[in-house]
Amino acid sequence: MGRDTQAADTGGGTATGPTAVRASTRRPPGGRRRGLLATLVAAALVVPLSAAARPRIPAPAPAALGRVTAASLDEAYAANRADAAEAARMAAAHGDRHRAAADRALAGPGRQLLAFDGRGAGLATEVLGDLARADRVAVLVPGSDTSLDTYARFRAGAVALRAQLARQAPRGTRTAVVAWLGYRTPGTASAAVTTTGRAEQAAPRLRELVRQLHTLAGSRAHLSLLCHSYGSVVCGRAAAGPAVDDIVLVGSPGTGAGSVSGLRTRARVWAARGADDWVAEVPHISTDLFGTTVGFGTDPVSPAFGARVFAAGPGGHSAYFTPGSVSLANLTRIVLGETSEVTRA
Repeated sequence: MGRDTQAADTGGGTATGPTAVRASTRRPPGGRRRGLLATLVAAALVVPLSAAARPRIPAPAPAALGRVTAASLDEAYAANRADAAEAARMAAAHGDRHRAAADRALAGPGRQLLAFDGRGAGLATEVLGDLARADRVAVLVPGSDTSLDTYARFRAGAVALRAQLARQAPRGTRTAVVAWLGYRTPGTASAAVTTTGRAEQAAPRLRELVRQLHTLAGSRAHLSLLCHSYGSVVCGRAAAGPAVDDIVLVGSPGTGAGSVSGLRTRARVWAARGADDWVAEVPHISTDLFGTTVGFGTDPVSPAFGARVFAAGPGGHSAYFTPGSVSLANLTRIVLGETSEVTRA
């Protein structure tokens, strides 16, 4: 799910969907839903090869870092900034000005890169705030079509959350936000966006990140996973492993689990959907097609799933982290543990 179209793609999303049909209308029956999913997969399999033919952008291997500790965080940040700067130079020499600009921004003074890999679509983990001293840590997990080329729009949500936390946190509460582009997200026009394959590959990496954050911020730090669109499938696959306090699913097409109990987590599980989010029209089923399981099962905002459903306001698929929004206010309350203040849908 990357762009606002009527297609039921299932990932990150970047724009609102003013023409999307809302959840309360035109839900196709089971047979039609399966037909829609089959059409999506078939269409994805015949996507033109022009995108695949794009020349690979050269980049250095990730910086060789030992075990990162709270005391060595600044060294790790500096090493990854240097790696991003070299990636920018190599991309510029290759003639890809867009990627060069994206890498150059990541290499800027003050950027706190916990991890960086400029190869291929690229990976990056960026920290906003003082991680080593944080009491409350929020990890943003993106959906489809998120790469180094589109990282700025993903980071904008992390920046907005960080600013809201700074305004709203009680005196003495220290917060940090982690923007985790730590997996190869599926493209909107791909078969991968309708299956859990990429999420299953990403889940061990997300679990490892959570373990690392507990080491860096301290085992008593409160951790929240904020999972957007296809990112909620990733969180669903990773939920049984990491020691997190809250898992929040926004704009979710499903998690691959039939209910909260199926996630096998002790975390509080929350879910929300904006009134104008076209993801409501994604068929909430799971079925075998072409030898693979397609679809993500129960709608996370339905009573059957059992999540704590909260208000997200009138926004679309990309509006959950919009400054001043109902959704961002509630996400901030969840991260801060102000659960009684969260407004319900």
